[in-house]
Amino acid sequence: MSIRRLPESLVNRIAAGEVVERPASALKELIENALDAGAQAVSIALRQGGLGGVCVSDDGHGMSRDDLPLALERHATSKLPDEAIEAVRTLGFRGEALPSIGSVSQLTISSRQATADGWRLICDNGVLGSVTPCAMAPGTRVEMDGLFERVPARRKFLRSARSEYAACLDIVRRLAMARNDVAFVLEHDGRRVFSLPDGQTREDRVAQLIDRELADNHVVVSLEREDVTISGVASLPTYHRGSADHQYLFVNGRPVRDRLLVGAVRGAYADFIARDRNPVLALFLTVPMTDVDVNVHPAKTEVRFRDPAFMRGMIVSGLRRALDDAGMRVANRPEASAAELWQREDAAMAPQAWPQPSPGGAYGGASLLGDRQARFTGFAPSGRAEVPAPEREVERGEFPLGVARGQVARTYIVAEAEDGLVLVDQHAAHERLVLERMRRALADGAVARQALLLPEVVELDEPACDRIEARASELAELGLEVERFGPAAILVRAAPALLGASNVTGLVRDLADDLAALGDASSLKARLDLVAATMACHGSVRAGRVLSVTEMNALLREMEVTPHSGQCNHGRPTWIKLAHGDIEKLFGRH
Repeated sequence: MSIRRLPESLVNRIAAGEVVERPASALKELIENALDAGAQAVSIALRQGGLGGVCVSDDGHGMSRDDLPLALERHATSKLPDEAIEAVRTLGFRGEALPSIGSVSQLTISSRQATADGWRLICDNGVLGSVTPCAMAPGTRVEMDGLFERVPARRKFLRSARSEYAACLDIVRRLAMARNDVAFVLEHDGRRVFSLPDGQTREDRVAQLIDRELADNHVVVSLEREDVTISGVASLPTYHRGSADHQYLFVNGRPVRDRLLVGAVRGAYADFIARDRNPVLALFLTVPMTDVDVNVHPAKTEVRFRDPAFMRGMIVSGLRRALDDAGMRVANRPEASAAELWQREDAAMAPQAWPQPSPGGAYGGASLLGDRQARFTGFAPSGRAEVPAPEREVERGEFPLGVARGQVARTYIVAEAEDGLVLVDQHAAHERLVLERMRRALADGAVARQALLLPEVVELDEPACDRIEARASELAELGLEVERFGPAAILVRAAPALLGASNVTGLVRDLADDLAALGDASSLKARLDLVAATMACHGSVRAGRVLSVTEMNALLREMEVTPHSGQCNHGRPTWIKLAHGDIEKLFGRH
């Protein structure tokens, strides 16, 4: 076949394949156009998650009558005043977005400049209409309807309305986070999702869009080196989530997903957070245009740095400095159960009066010791641990993990075995035990549930609530009874009895993250271990809880008869042993 020129309609559809993959990608282009037009307020309206239609309105500088047809021509743009493409400072510049969207949908553009009349132009799947006058406030309004209706091969690959809405919400959230100086309003099927005022502080905007709890559990990141600056908000190490979906990265105001940046974040938190947990953050990098290439991806979601090692060092240094400045701040409160194990001494133990000297000015010899003893007894500690003694004394040789002798740092159990010293991570060990109990209960079809005295409301974003609601029947088989409680909340009525009084809010949030990782096509039962492991982690004995000797021995005994109890659900060891020979080597006796 000889070489031929492709028709313009086919060229536009090929370009649309690069720019418009789903409603969210079209929405991204429309919002970026609004921001590049100098908008101070952007309003977004979605129907059926974007499948039914998308509308973006702004109060930017608008377009003239002659500009409207040009906006729907390929490679026609107002964002490149000269040929220095590497110095572009706008979010978009190729001039392909509107003609590409218009070639696969019905696109209506209405625009008015401040000192002129308003005009409207309709593009019906690549066919331009005529420009007609319209009444409107200054700015631009773009409506997209019937995406891919005339391209059924593309339409059938779109996902459900819930999935497409989740993708649209993520786009709006990222762009709104990048521009806290602009007001954003998002509506879905006539219901207002959020309204963000202009002029918000970056900390307030990030917390409102990610999680309101982040407002009290974050550090402020700020670092400048040479011509590069990094700023933003990062969570304390004790405030973390089950997936990396709550990490937002921006380069020169552009939301990006970059492996280098994600790896740098993981490296900065490596010494503070478990490998299977992820911090929550929004980082903003400002880099000279000559040091970054923003045109390496059609959707401009990836960037390339001239000096990647320097950028990675900036992120790690900025985060580490902010975390170091946080000092002893933590997000988790100490468990109340630990304080209940302490009590005041009896009134009879109150401090005694100081001994008085004898008439001769000296203390009597016989009473001196007694008086000094009274003085020191009076300053005895005012609290003591109430630890019940074991019911019977057991011999260390009876059990492989030995007999509990005490607890170190309220985290590690110290046991004496016949052949050495055993150290047990109480949380990791109990996490494995709870998981194995849940597996046995599931195999028997008898996961007991415990009704909450007061149902607990857990606030999540709408996509997370959708994921939980869609799997409610399967979660009920695991003993977790939930139901939808409005658009952005889940009501928990019962929890697995095995978990006891666990953190229901944290459990549901982590389950939402796990379900996002599983995907809609996966059966929850087929990926039971991931969900059950999350439940087990929330229901296990926490580090920092004081255990009695009886509880410690009971934990050791159950470990000895439980499969896979040598490692926790995340692959970390639950116990280690120092043999007698190892201890002798430490003291130079071997």
